[in-house]
Amino acid sequence: MLTIPRHCLFTQFGISPDQASIESGTKRSSVSSGGKARDKKEFLRRFIDSKVFTSHLEDWFEAISEKSGPETFDVPFELVELQKFDYALEGVSFQQLIRMPSAIYASTSDGIETTGFLAIEDFLHASVKGLWEAFWSEGEPLPFYVACLYKENMKFYQAERAISNGKLEGLCAAAILLKNAKHPHGKWGEVLELALLTPDIGALAVEGARLPSLSILGEALYFALRMMLSRSLNKSGFFQNPSPVFVLLVDSQYAGVLKVEGDLSKLKLNVNNVYESAKDWIKHHSNVSMSPIDRIWNKLGNANWGDIGALQVLFATYHSILQLAGTPKQSIEDLAADHSSRLQARRIERQLADTTVNGHDFFQYQQHRGSPEIIEVPDESNRREKFEPMKLEIGSILLLDDANYQKGFQISEIRSDGELTYFIALSVEDPGRSLFLYIGSHPSQVEPAWEDMDLWYLVQRQTKVLTIMKQKGLSSKYLPELVASGKIIHSTHSRRLNSSDDRNHPWWGTPVLVTSPVGEMVNDMVRNSFFGSDDAMKCCHDCLSALSTASPGIRHGDIRPENVICITSGVQHSYFVLIGWGHAVLEERDRPAMNLHFSSTYALQEGKLCSASDAESLVYMLYFCSGGELPELDSVEGALQWRERAWSRRLIQQKLGDISAVLKAFADYVDSLCGTPYPIDYDIWLRRLKRHIREDDHGKEIEISG
Repeated sequence: MLTIPRHCLFTQFGISPDQASIESGTKRSSVSSGGKARDKKEFLRRFIDSKVFTSHLEDWFEAISEKSGPETFDVPFELVELQKFDYALEGVSFQQLIRMPSAIYASTSDGIETTGFLAIEDFLHASVKGLWEAFWSEGEPLPFYVACLYKENMKFYQAERAISNGKLEGLCAAAILLKNAKHPHGKWGEVLELALLTPDIGALAVEGARLPSLSILGEALYFALRMMLSRSLNKSGFFQNPSPVFVLLVDSQYAGVLKVEGDLSKLKLNVNNVYESAKDWIKHHSNVSMSPIDRIWNKLGNANWGDIGALQVLFATYHSILQLAGTPKQSIEDLAADHSSRLQARRIERQLADTTVNGHDFFQYQQHRGSPEIIEVPDESNRREKFEPMKLEIGSILLLDDANYQKGFQISEIRSDGELTYFIALSVEDPGRSLFLYIGSHPSQVEPAWEDMDLWYLVQRQTKVLTIMKQKGLSSKYLPELVASGKIIHSTHSRRLNSSDDRNHPWWGTPVLVTSPVGEMVNDMVRNSFFGSDDAMKCCHDCLSALSTASPGIRHGDIRPENVICITSGVQHSYFVLIGWGHAVLEERDRPAMNLHFSSTYALQEGKLCSASDAESLVYMLYFCSGGELPELDSVEGALQWRERAWSRRLIQQKLGDISAVLKAFADYVDSLCGTPYPIDYDIWLRRLKRHIREDDHGKEIEISG
């Protein structure tokens, strides 16, 4: 049998042999004096019923509930600490969980789902393994393991073994323990952290409350006190004394952290009334703090490692390891510092390193110099003929002059996106093909056109962009096709077109753009509840494919639900097309559209696009289309603040994660690129998304993306 020298074991956890011997000797001498060790053991032996202990806490629970309301306890971790910890974990990879959680409690109150315990074991093991390797390990094996607690005998078993032995109904929690070959069922004095599985904890997140029910809180405090008593009796002296204990409150989707600390020497060891003594210590000598309940899994069972709920659990696990293993070889500050260096490097690449005023970012907008002279413009209002507003009806036919060719289009449908009116038309020459037809402002309407440039961007500017795409050979089924562009030379309700007196027509010269294909706008799909999870996956793939085809020379700059259409007519599988290229950025001086909800952070800050701006806007659009709540915004500052809160609390990733782990991963990826000059890797995400798109037949259709 291989024997590990005692000094090696202590060194592994950052404790010198001399220090351990002194501490251990001190504990032995103090424990032996007055028979406190025997009293604690007897106290612990009789302290076996959590329900009895909970009943003793009723008066205390009512008092704190009435006094402080739902937010009774302080939080164990400040948000600033969690943000720094999040930065430190940027380069840490946590393994993907094999077994996914489902409802822990079945329809009956006593029925417990097997997968719940298997999932929490996987989650805790992945957590402790990832943290150990990131902060402490330099090739050393993991000294911890995870097991589930069987409440009847207070011993720990692997979940699979307990379930196969018929102990499923008696399991109540899972724990991280120190490996000890002499105690295969675990020692309470070597429990790092306990995760209590409870069915009602998710309701706190829904209700926004911070105070759990007495039954949940009482059971958690019972196990916390049991852990503290057992640690104080542990002769190895691994844990610092006094040391706080962490109990996780977990269900199939949510989790929170309960932290209990206090001086156990003030616990009256009345072995004849252990529950009353324990209650007095909780009431007068303990400090209880609790985090808000938040998501750690999404609805599909994927672990949201970077979300605020998982960060709280990971931070509690980190502190639990810290108590036993001592100072880590890699500190949080050291790992978090890499985040600052990466951010600074990005700022230098963006040439913003020196653009600060009084410690605040200062973004300079380039101003175009114009002539300082005041130029008198002749008043031509008297010469301008009265312009008749254009009123097109279903059945109206327009004749266009398109590159010296005359083309006729008949209006078949009139639509509106809430701001602008556009038309569905049929080609007179090819009536079986539906087309989008956009009509701009009449040349005589100079003033209205300057007051509202939307029509100019919709028609003239978009015509320029689509023409450039056509000239460069940028073609994809996910991009609109330029069918015709020109000016109106005639209109009529008859299919007999006569353009003999075109110049006398009141609409003569009005610019028109005709594109293909025709589909339903995504905002209409969302409004009618027709946009599902499969649509979100396809939409993400198809829009990225469109961006990939146009990149890097052309960037869209105006991605929103009104500028994406779904094509269902005449195709085997529906697909999405990215339209509305009027605000596309072709060169440095071009400015994208400003949308408080969907524009990228960089666009709002600097009025320009960076490499990942379109992908960021796509993420906001998918978040909204998938049911995410967009706040009322009335300023750029408010929009930027909402983005910062949404990314830091992982609200967007959580919502997209409910649809697909791939969309969650894509949002995480975009978050890491926000505001940076680094190009986005379209190919890898197109491949990942394509693998998860459900299509019945892949054998006949050849598709080229990007």
